[in-house]
Amino acid sequence: MMHMTLYWSVKVTLLVDWWRTDSWPSYLLTLLVCAVSSTFYQYLEDRRLRLRSAASSAARDLPEPSSASPLISKAIRIRPVNSAKLASVALFGLSSAIGYLLMLAIMSFNGGVFLSIVSGLTIGYGIFRCDYEEIPAVESPCACA
Repeated sequence: MMHMTLYWSVKVTLLVDWWRTDSWPSYLLTLLVCAVSSTFYQYLEDRRLRLRSAASSAARDLPEPSSASPLISKAIRIRPVNSAKLASVALFGLSSAIGYLLMLAIMSFNGGVFLSIVSGLTIGYGIFRCDYEEIPAVESPCACA
């Protein structure tokens, strides 16, 4: 049965039909997986922001292209791609996928799953992302993107 309001029960179907809980041990294990996944999401976001910062500082160190071909606009010129930028792009895709899966898990409308994911995001933010004085980056307030 699909709930459309917040409910409190150990019987949860999470994301797929085979992920069902019907006892306290399986429910607590599910809550632990949700909390660890959301903490891992914050870790990935921290790594991605640090890689993006490294990639932008590496791009600033590159020399400007010469004006040998003035007919080609700057938007069309091919820029060299560094490994930090590629890793940042890959981490963005992975963290977006995890974020959307966490959002879908919250949409199970189970109160324990909701609290588990929010507490995992809070703990992960406190551990990994509170020290951003030295890394200027635009953060998305959305937990799923």
